[in-house]
Amino acid sequence: MGALLLLPFFLLRFGLLAYLDRAAVGRAAHFAPMWGGERTAHWAYQLSNIAILVRILFARVRTAPPLLFGGGLVLYGAGLVLLALSVAAFASPAERGVNRSGVYRLSRNPMYAAYFLYFLGCALLAQSPLLAALTLVFQFSAHWIILAEERWCIQQFGDTYVQYMKTVRRYL
Repeated sequence: MGALLLLPFFLLRFGLLAYLDRAAVGRAAHFAPMWGGERTAHWAYQLSNIAILVRILFARVRTAPPLLFGGGLVLYGAGLVLLALSVAAFASPAERGVNRSGVYRLSRNPMYAAYFLYFLGCALLAQSPLLAALTLVFQFSAHWIILAEERWCIQQFGDTYVQYMKTVRRYL
């Protein structure tokens, strides 16, 4: 059953992105230069990501109690919708480099927010405390990666990005 949870995620994250803009797949895989503790966070991010995907692959969706199942379904669905919107906006970058289209008008990091909602939804659907804990490690480490990305964006785009930071939230 877990493989079925992963299928839409991979179809959106890689399939839709490649369909809309093959070059965007490479951009999405790019990590900003990291310093000090950010490197540790990067490894925590990568390892927790692998652990999450493996845990979901072998997960069994539990429909009882209905409140956990319903909440999980809502978060899972919201994560996939946000991921689709993020991928579509990411595949159409702005000419000046700072993407303010689509969900990037509401969040500077909608893909990371989508991953969090999706993984948390999977944790509730599987009623897996381990998956929930891995999701928290993933999100905490992602925050440090985002800080490195923001530093890189300021270096690349200067005041344009600083102004973007002032008007658009980091998350949702």
